[in-house]
Amino acid sequence: MTLVVQLLVFILVMLSIILVVGIPVTLASPGQWEKSKNLVYTSIGIWVGLIIVTGILNSFIA
Repeated sequence: MTLVVQLLVFILVMLSIILVVGIPVTLASPGQWEKSKNLVYTSIGIWVGLIIVTGILNSFIA
């Protein structure tokens, strides 16, 4: 169970780094927002889901 939570946290950190770099680049690029809007919203949804799932699973460990 601890390994699963560690893996989820690792994925969460990697996705956070990608979003911190990717969203400003997408917003700054002319015309890219219309093309990438669904991908950005999907990535944010996955990020929020990872936070919720990680928090729930971590409550069983601590």
